[in-house]
Amino acid sequence: MIRAILAASLLMAGPAAAQTQTEARTAKPTILAIFAHPDDELVVAPALADAAGDDVRVKVVYATRGDAGPGVSDFEKGAELAAAREQEARCASGALGLDDPIFLDYGDGTLWQQAQSLEGAQSPLEAELRALIAEHDPVTIITWGPDGGYGHADHRMVHALVAEIVQGMTLDEGAPQLLYPGIPDGSLPPVPELQRWATTAPELLSVNAKYDDAELARAARAVQCHVTQFDAASRAQLASVFDQSIWQGAVHFRRAFGRKD
Repeated sequence: MIRAILAASLLMAGPAAAQTQTEARTAKPTILAIFAHPDDELVVAPALADAAGDDVRVKVVYATRGDAGPGVSDFEKGAELAAAREQEARCASGALGLDDPIFLDYGDGTLWQQAQSLEGAQSPLEAELRALIAEHDPVTIITWGPDGGYGHADHRMVHALVAEIVQGMTLDEGAPQLLYPGIPDGSLPPVPELQRWATTAPELLSVNAKYDDAELARAARAVQCHVTQFDAASRAQLASVFDQSIWQGAVHFRRAFGRKD
């Protein structure tokens, strides 16, 4: 996965910018996966494990700690649930071989408020995301597409802010490649809860991150971490169901802004 992404990013940048990016990022390139909630990373889990296995620094950024999503747990909404979901996210990153994640601690279900500040300038979340992207200088950013997976407002706001930030960066400044995970049309499994998920025309999914059995096993272990969100039967089956239907050996992405290979 990472070799193809690095090659495509440098080709799009042009010779001079490619040389600069190569010098800056050859030591250990970084991928940021920017999501709204703990467990969002599961939609691309094998790809993250694959990249980490190729000596790439992979870090997940969560805009919230999931304080409003009790899932299948007995937790009330609030700080205790957030603390539990934070630990689950750390467990998942460990299972995938990733760096420790970053939590920005905005309220779960409130990200629509971050469209702009009351003064009309960038919102606090936008400012924090800009700072993180500048600090970590990723070669690639993975985040939700405009559909937010299944229309979740928090997912869509994270998408909008990350896309706005990246589209304002020039290639000479080392603009990262921005990737959105996609579910190919016709690949949704016959699971009622998944039927509301958006699908994407396969020809738009030009980046296919292949994974092996070991990386799929890491993804399955990551699913097991999220005990507040999925019951035991779902945790046991999720990675296998995705592998056999949606992924089929590769996590699928489309590039933002209509960029081509």
